[in-house]
Amino acid sequence: MRDLINNNDLNGIRQALSAHPELANEGLPYDAQNPKKAHPLHRICDGVFAGHYTDEEAVEMAKLFLEYGARVDGDALVEKQDSPLVAAASLHADQVAILYIENGATINHPGCHGGTALHWAAWCGRPKVVKRLLAAGAEINRRCIDFEATPLFWAIHGLKHGGTNSLPDCLECVTLLRQSGADKTIPNGNGTAVADLLTDTDGELKEALR
Repeated sequence: MRDLINNNDLNGIRQALSAHPELANEGLPYDAQNPKKAHPLHRICDGVFAGHYTDEEAVEMAKLFLEYGARVDGDALVEKQDSPLVAAASLHADQVAILYIENGATINHPGCHGGTALHWAAWCGRPKVVKRLLAAGAEINRRCIDFEATPLFWAIHGLKHGGTNSLPDCLECVTLLRQSGADKTIPNGNGTAVADLLTDTDGELKEALR
């Protein structure tokens, strides 16, 4: 099944799921060197990030798995372990994330570092996902577990530390969060405020935070 997904083989996936529907929820390794298993709906997102296929192609595969009974939240939700939605939000699989939201994914599950899908979409600069998560009721000022930081903090931190190199995408995420009520005064666990992340050259970000 892993090879079928990597090759975007829709016919092969359908045939396999028709013969063995239980495969829709059977964990898959990342590759031969990384044998840890994750739910197929998560592994589909890995392929988008790795460039094996497009986000749109991933949506068609994910729809197939859902059709054959894949659980949209994957395996049992475990704190600080990524659900398929958190995976999609953090792996640039924007349309897949929206598909999972539309199919009832748990919105506020804390995945890696205790960050929700909103934290990760903000950190990675994915405004379409941020907008859809906010519309679905994501907790806008929720602090992650490891850093006790809000999605707004993650958005700025992501631009500064490799989550995204796109200032326009970060600005759009920050604007969406602020317009929806994100509190810019909430510090992280070390007492660092959002404003402390900015420098004199960050005029556009400062404006977006007003």
